[in-house]
Amino acid sequence: MKILVTGGAGFIGSAVIRNIIKNTEDRIINIDKLTYASNLGSLKDITSSDKYMFKKVDICNEKDLVEIFGEYKPDAVMHLAAESHVDRSIDDPKEFIKTNIFGTFNLLEVSRHYWEALDKKLKSKFRFHHISTDEVFGDLQKDDKKFTEQTPYKPSSPYSASKASSDHLVRSWNRTYELPIIITNCSNNYGPYQHDEKLIPLMISNALNEKKLPVYGNGEQIRDWLYVEDHAEALYCVLKNGEIGQTYNIGGDNQVKNIEVVKEICSVLDTLKPRLNNKSYSDLISFVKDRPGHDIRYAMNISKIQEELNWKPKESFKTGLKKTIIWNIEQYS
Repeated sequence: MKILVTGGAGFIGSAVIRNIIKNTEDRIINIDKLTYASNLGSLKDITSSDKYMFKKVDICNEKDLVEIFGEYKPDAVMHLAAESHVDRSIDDPKEFIKTNIFGTFNLLEVSRHYWEALDKKLKSKFRFHHISTDEVFGDLQKDDKKFTEQTPYKPSSPYSASKASSDHLVRSWNRTYELPIIITNCSNNYGPYQHDEKLIPLMISNALNEKKLPVYGNGEQIRDWLYVEDHAEALYCVLKNGEIGQTYNIGGDNQVKNIEVVKEICSVLDTLKPRLNNKSYSDLISFVKDRPGHDIRYAMNISKIQEELNWKPKESFKTGLKKTIIWNIEQYS
């Protein structure tokens, strides 16, 4: 199978590509416009593979997309390219609207015209897998039931609204044009190679550099944490075995308060790399003004993917976090 991966130099996209190249015979065409959050270094272990090809392409450029489809003739698309940082979307939402909505529209249209021109056999094999987020559902109160695939959309930020819009576009291309799509919505990812604007790598980086550990509000916000390598395996499982037109929630089944995440990072670092002054890294925790519209709680019901596709996460939050911290320490050594 030839798989076109968009945003493959990003955090999750690179994990997907590493997993596929190392564990399958499938071929990858990686397209990425290489923004600030891209990191080709995350693919250094597989770039010499004859199963891998990279092209610098922006999904907002229709002409380039048409050329890529014409040259490489993919059997499937895994669409991960997106602007994804909530704070940035609050400060400047325009790029999120452009990439996440218009870029997805472009990719859908180019994919549709390509798919419609395929012969019957190839047409039946083609898949468009759209990777989204749990943030499209809004947030939950403390005692609310977890998000399911039927939870109504209620996005809170420009980022989540743009992703919700892209999800709706993808579903409508299936309903209107019968494009064979699958959607996955994932919880918060963490792991090696994550950009340090995100909570876990930011806390690790700041701690190792003896900087304050800024926690929004009271730190009581709850997230469901998913180790990125588990997510990569789940995405490939869905691509290969998921049912056309269906949505699958992917989560780590780890609901943890933000303040507890930060305290656990400090505790692990206290053991693995003690401070020179012998104080705990938790002394660096600092509470700052909360983010506007900050969601209270996310929690994913992953029973559908467990029961229908026999997937479940391998890493607990503690094991995944320790691996992530060890990897980050090695980068600083």
